[in-house]
Amino acid sequence: MSNNYDGFEYLEVDRPREAILRVTLNRPQKRNAMSNGLRRELFSVLEQADTDDTVRVIILRGAGKCFSSGYDLSEGSVEGSGDRPVPYYTASGIGYWSRHVVEGCFRMWDLAKPLIAQVHGYCLAGGSELASACDLVYVADDAEIGYPPIRLMSPPDNQVFPWLMGMRQAAEMMLTGDSISGKRAAEFGFANRSFPIDKLEAAVLDIAERVAKVPAPLQQMNKRALHRQMEAMGIRAGLRAGTEIQAQAWFTPEVIAYVAELRKSVTGALDQRDGQYGDYRTTDRV
Repeated sequence: MSNNYDGFEYLEVDRPREAILRVTLNRPQKRNAMSNGLRRELFSVLEQADTDDTVRVIILRGAGKCFSSGYDLSEGSVEGSGDRPVPYYTASGIGYWSRHVVEGCFRMWDLAKPLIAQVHGYCLAGGSELASACDLVYVADDAEIGYPPIRLMSPPDNQVFPWLMGMRQAAEMMLTGDSISGKRAAEFGFANRSFPIDKLEAAVLDIAERVAKVPAPLQQMNKRALHRQMEAMGIRAGLRAGTEIQAQAWFTPEVIAYVAELRKSVTGALDQRDGQYGDYRTTDRV
């Protein structure tokens, strides 16, 4: 496979240090919302890098003010009917989207090369799922991590919060839709560490450089050994079971009504969702 990382519409790819490939979600005007077009490019470059002998570690970050605000609702992507084609096949039927998302997280999980998420600003909904699918997560102190769709749409597609943070902390996030800061995310176990925003990039590069010192064939086994322990505790089965609960939620009257509002106006529906809480879009109209 040719190691050509040029020609992407929604990504920027660079090599900031030896053996490190850095992938930047590049839709800053959309807060790096993940359309199927962006996701198609992202999985393409991740899979290409996984076969590239010159790459030992991959960093994933966002351009502009944030990591990612989630899936691009304006393109109908969460219903699997928007910006096609989707980046990989998922069997159709009830629960299609949640199964599709979890399968994508497992595709990242099963890569040989370690993935590092570098998170600043908003890391919401699908953005939080994307970060959690990485092997290491480093965040800005003032990053904002949360899953606001639980307020009027559904449980998360990828219900990984209890695995990373424990039941009590995950319960507060999943029962309120409130966000947590980067500092709290590190304290709770969602992230490895948090840093002041002006020190985040250098810190992540230094950590990636240390990860890259381990020979790639051995590092692949290190990563696999870690994941096999989580799988023995049931994470893969648990996340797949969660997709069925998420699918059931789409048939409740409240979710049916909310999705109808989304089809009329994404901004109006989000304002309706978060207005009574006074956070997210209702406090930031940019």
